[in-house]
Amino acid sequence: MSGEIQQRFHARSIQDPDGFWREQSTLVHWETPFDQVLDYSRPPFARWFVGGKTNLCYNAVDRHLAARGDQNAVVYISSETGVEKHYTFRQLHAEVNRFAAVLKRLGVGQGDRVIIYMPMIAEALFAMLACTRIGAIHSVVFGGFAAHSLATRIDDARPLVMITADAGMRSGKSVRYKPLVDEACRLAQFPPQHVLIVDRGIDPEMSRMPGRDVDYAELREAVGEATVPVTWLESNAPSYILYTSGTTGKPKGVQRDTGGYAVALAASMHHIFCGKPGEAMFTTSDIGWVVGHSYIVYAPLIHGMTTIMYEGLPTRPDAGIWWKIVAQQGVTVMFSSPTAIRVLKKQDPKYLSQHNLQSLRTLFLAGEPLDEPTARWISDGLAVPVVDNYWQTETGWPILSAMPGVEDTPRKYGSPSFPVYGYNVALLDENTGQEVGADQKGVLAIVPPLPPGCLSTIWGDDARFVSTYFSLLKERKVYSSFDWGIRDQDGYYFILGRTDDVINVAGHRLGTREIEEAISGHANIAEVAVVGVEDKVKGQVPVAFAVVRNASSLQDDAALAALEKEVMETVDQRLGGIARPARVHFVTLLPKTRSGKLLRRSIQALAEGRDPGDLTTLDDASALEQIRAALVSRR
Repeated sequence: MSGEIQQRFHARSIQDPDGFWREQSTLVHWETPFDQVLDYSRPPFARWFVGGKTNLCYNAVDRHLAARGDQNAVVYISSETGVEKHYTFRQLHAEVNRFAAVLKRLGVGQGDRVIIYMPMIAEALFAMLACTRIGAIHSVVFGGFAAHSLATRIDDARPLVMITADAGMRSGKSVRYKPLVDEACRLAQFPPQHVLIVDRGIDPEMSRMPGRDVDYAELREAVGEATVPVTWLESNAPSYILYTSGTTGKPKGVQRDTGGYAVALAASMHHIFCGKPGEAMFTTSDIGWVVGHSYIVYAPLIHGMTTIMYEGLPTRPDAGIWWKIVAQQGVTVMFSSPTAIRVLKKQDPKYLSQHNLQSLRTLFLAGEPLDEPTARWISDGLAVPVVDNYWQTETGWPILSAMPGVEDTPRKYGSPSFPVYGYNVALLDENTGQEVGADQKGVLAIVPPLPPGCLSTIWGDDARFVSTYFSLLKERKVYSSFDWGIRDQDGYYFILGRTDDVINVAGHRLGTREIEEAISGHANIAEVAVVGVEDKVKGQVPVAFAVVRNASSLQDDAALAALEKEVMETVDQRLGGIARPARVHFVTLLPKTRSGKLLRRSIQALAEGRDPGDLTTLDDASALEQIRAALVSRR
């Protein structure tokens, strides 16, 4: 049932990428025209719009001043503090220039890295745009990460400046940021020269380090009405680094280019999200994640839309807060996650009908597989169509989606529809590398070159880029998504879950190895295995199975509970609460093959109540029995 128009559109993007992307490139401003659409002379590295010069900040802000300078560009709403602020494109331009002037005063220039560790406040968006304005490379780190995780990102990016706030707010309680920053700087080998602080007045006990810490409000006042010229960047110059979990303990710094990303986002607003300049878009993510980068900050603004930036929970002050925002701001395009909708599904359905939602045309959902009951519940409750889309931090924009701006094809619940233009998608047998047929499971792969906007490499590690993403097959280089998928007889794709040791918790990817390393930091843990277990709300949650050093210390349930709490606190301290296991089960040995390989899939299957599969290589059968017993005794 794939539409003919959509099929032809997609086919042309694969067969004639030069012609197709040359047309899409006209959606953004080029200060210097490009010489070549695609340079693929060094596979699998793709360089798009070679020689062209542009700037993300200019495309998102400056170029709209003449036509829509007095239109709202950003509406910042915090249900935590009760603050609401509106910034027109002209006001946004002024704020970004001031922020850029502050960064330049601190010595930041083209190519320098700046880590942004902030809550969802407008200054975080200003900071991102200010970095891209002057050619600095920003790396936004999610504010829920602990000091140890922040320190690893500091040492990889080696920032000149870190931008933070005194505190964030969650569920009416303050979350102190500055102590975490101080500890991360202490742990890091290459701490930043300056920490720029946006003081919200939430943490009166915040301490400052003389010479290193500087106050944003004071410097903002000092630079006055400064204007900072745009730094025009060659299309393939890096715009930002965004860290994502891998199968090793070291996070990967996804490196994004400038021109290709601008074109990809601009095109997606036309062909997928179908917003119109002057309308409002509300994306409920956090700027610490890729959805926040692409569809809170850059894409809506590049497209001349008003973007809604929200600090708060979907259930506070009540479960109608999002729909109140939609009604009050006239939101036409909304982007959220299946996890968030499943949270709302637990609330009184009256909240879906309390506000006038006539403006809302489409709800887009991504982050983890969308189940049919959840999709039907929200679509029926809001009386708007739902578009399920699938993508990754690495790609920066959707891989699979319906494309209403190309053709409004029928949608199937549970399916993110079809490959998006630019992506040559294949489902491959993991053993033979051959394409699988309809209704057969395969690894979702992309035949390169990757389209514009996808990662250009891993920051500082080209070899890891190739070995991580292009080693699925020996005979040819294809990009592996590390996700299982199937394609039905009508051409619709369905995502089934991960093939590797990365789990998807509420749309946030976490490496099981990272969590295992954190748990191993506890003095009484000798060995641990962490697996992702299916969860009705979050999609997956991490569950740990640990071998203790001193089993005699665990004589009763109280001792077990105490150790479990300690292990969880250890994870909180090293990675943050987002990585905390849902449960920690204690055993005396873990199931392994005779060669010593941990049988993760078998552990996961038992935790989900499934058949553990082929166990012919299992070294000691009692290990799996212990897993079974632990799951039964502590449910």
